[in-house]
Amino acid sequence: MTITQSPPPGQADTAGFAADSSRTRGFALFEYGFRPFFLLAGLYALTAVPLWLWVYSHGVAVLPGLPPHLWHGHEMLYGFIVAAIAGFLLTAVPSWTGSRGFGGRPLILLVAVWLAGRGAMVTAAWLPTWLVGVAELAFLPALAALLAPPLVRGGNRNTPLLAVIGVLWLADVAFIVAMRSTDALLAQRALRLAIDVILILVTVIGGRIVPAFTANALRRRGETIQIVVRPWLDPLVIAIMVAIAIVDVGWPDSHLAGVLAAIAAGAHALRLSGWRVRRIWREPILWVLHVGYAWMPVGLALKAVWVLTGMPWSAQWLHALTLGTFGTMILAVMTRASLGHTGRPLVVSRTTALSYVVLTAAVAVRVWAPAIADYFDTVLVAGALWAMAFALYLAVYAPILWCARADGKPG
Repeated sequence: MTITQSPPPGQADTAGFAADSSRTRGFALFEYGFRPFFLLAGLYALTAVPLWLWVYSHGVAVLPGLPPHLWHGHEMLYGFIVAAIAGFLLTAVPSWTGSRGFGGRPLILLVAVWLAGRGAMVTAAWLPTWLVGVAELAFLPALAALLAPPLVRGGNRNTPLLAVIGVLWLADVAFIVAMRSTDALLAQRALRLAIDVILILVTVIGGRIVPAFTANALRRRGETIQIVVRPWLDPLVIAIMVAIAIVDVGWPDSHLAGVLAAIAAGAHALRLSGWRVRRIWREPILWVLHVGYAWMPVGLALKAVWVLTGMPWSAQWLHALTLGTFGTMILAVMTRASLGHTGRPLVVSRTTALSYVVLTAAVAVRVWAPAIADYFDTVLVAGALWAMAFALYLAVYAPILWCARADGKPG
């Protein structure tokens, strides 16, 4: 099911954000759920990675008793990615249920809770762990409390997403417990569980929106629609991803984990092959979705190679899944949804298309360059490219997100 409304074809935002913002009236950042959280996701992506590079290069202890890279992993998941998920769900649930959108005071309070959590995690080395936990663990329950009534009241098929939020919260609880007990292994496994849960979410939601958006675009171009849907494959892929999450909790990096990753990589590749990949390269707003989803079989294949053989060129498989799948899919959905839900044509500017290319280059450098070049240098280059991609995103979309709709409608 799509979450964006498709306005009729018209003028693209090729002139950049100035042309768009000149047609808007008023401040609208808290008029709809995607607005503040897509802005915050972009800002956090832009700032958290450079901050991590500074922490990494100076050896700063950000978390009490835990290695600094675990703070980096936590903040990319529970800062950047969770903000994007919140914006997506706060926008999708009203579309799925036909209920009123989330805006105003409840949205402002939710943003304040998210900001409190980020502030607590950045200053965790100087605060009591219980206080960090209270601030950090408040956001996901607050988000679920907003989403639950319309989902449950209508018996919507997407109600199980509340369980996804619950598991993400439990993984965050485990991370806070690991901070208190200085248990790096528990913290690492908590983050791995969160990553696997988000991969399941991308498997489910991506399996709906990527073929749907592709079919809609081909139809508008007057082309014959031949999206291949294999009814047996979708539940199989989801089941395999659930199995991977279970194995990663109990037997991480085991032979079974490698075999499951290989099977999942093949299943995702087969799924993607039916979505008319070769017909979408003229439209950046489409190919970025396919690239984002493609990082999933690539990352899982690299995981299988690393776990089963230990080949050095596959060692960065986790970044293929996180920076590649999560980062690219988030940028793709944020740019598309922001246009559709503000009354703009679903055609991105050259600046936005450039952000897709730069982000793809960042992932490629982070995943493969460490095997052939100095590790620290490759991390710096990848981080700079990542920050550049989201700076380009913000240059175009920040005014779109805080200004009123281009068509004058509410929301």
